[in-house]
Amino acid sequence: MLGVAATVACLALMAGCARQPSAADARTEPATFDDYTQASRAWIEERRVFQTANRSDELAWNAPYEVRPDGPSSKAILLLHGLGDSPWSFVDIAQDLSEQGFVVRVALLPGHGTQPADLIDVQLEQWQQLVEEQVALLRKDYPDVYLGGFSTGANLALAYAINDPDIRGLVLFSPAFRSSESYDWATPWLAHFKTWILAPDNTRPQQSAVRYHNVPTNGFAQFYRSSVAVRRLIEHQDFDRPVAIVLTEQDSVVDVRYVRELFKHRFTHSSSRLIWYGQAAPADNSGAPHDSRVLTRTDRIADERISQFSHMGILFSPTNPLYGRSGTLRFCRNSRNADEVARCEAGEEVWYSDWGYSEPGKIHARLTYNPYFQWQSGVIRQVLAVAE
Repeated sequence: MLGVAATVACLALMAGCARQPSAADARTEPATFDDYTQASRAWIEERRVFQTANRSDELAWNAPYEVRPDGPSSKAILLLHGLGDSPWSFVDIAQDLSEQGFVVRVALLPGHGTQPADLIDVQLEQWQQLVEEQVALLRKDYPDVYLGGFSTGANLALAYAINDPDIRGLVLFSPAFRSSESYDWATPWLAHFKTWILAPDNTRPQQSAVRYHNVPTNGFAQFYRSSVAVRRLIEHQDFDRPVAIVLTEQDSVVDVRYVRELFKHRFTHSSSRLIWYGQAAPADNSGAPHDSRVLTRTDRIADERISQFSHMGILFSPTNPLYGRSGTLRFCRNSRNADEVARCEAGEEVWYSDWGYSEPGKIHARLTYNPYFQWQSGVIRQVLAVAE
């Protein structure tokens, strides 16, 4: 994820504290979710570098939104997207949760939805403030509040819930409690003198209609800070409310074995579940019984040309119009192999994987949907039902 190894020797020369939010970051706390949504849409319209001719769709995909169940409900869930993503990343999850009777609100993290450069000065504290504000708004109308998040958003959700015992339960997708990148610790210092790890240029797209493809160094720094913040909490105390965690073994972003161990030792509720897409974990040498709360499904499905699952794909239904089996967006920039990228973009047959995977004789695009989406939804439904 982060190509910073060559710069580590320079870091000893750097000192100083994290950047502070500028006056331009100041904003009024919204009185209602509608106020927040309208202000966010106005900001997106002003700042966004639109990627398609259909500006109204792009605006809707990147703005906060609410999905309501058919009948009245006392329970609501706030969903938080990941670094570089948008509220659209929960489009299938939100609909599914609303069908389970939840009022679903999907927030927009500061620095997102507009253009990657808007992450240059954003701070973790702004994301944390957003979570506090949105939970407070939910509580005005709904007594039973839940949180969910993807990657960085999962870090924010758990960190908040640990300190708020009234949060009823959690749904965490690819939680990035610890990165698989060895040098992520360097990014807060690196951000002071290198604005971009990969400088923007005209050879590759910087964003799509629904997400950023490039992120400034400070974005990675705040991602790292969110992981440190949640580890400081969860490594020293148990979380005893129901949690559903979804992980894929070959995740190129997250140290999934660390998360799996945390689940075993810190997420203590008997009805919590960890969905593991990959191979079943081998028995350890301690003689301890297998954790029956871990549910495993294979991540190699040859009939669908899937070599492995991806960090992002677990969020999306196979019927998603953009990212599903027949989706209109193919994620060809799945490695640094320019020839394979070009052949993928030319429409050749591809297999699907996470970032960087390769096999002789195969071209791989990113897997952007989850063949087990309906089964996964059923597991989440069972976990959250326990908290009601």
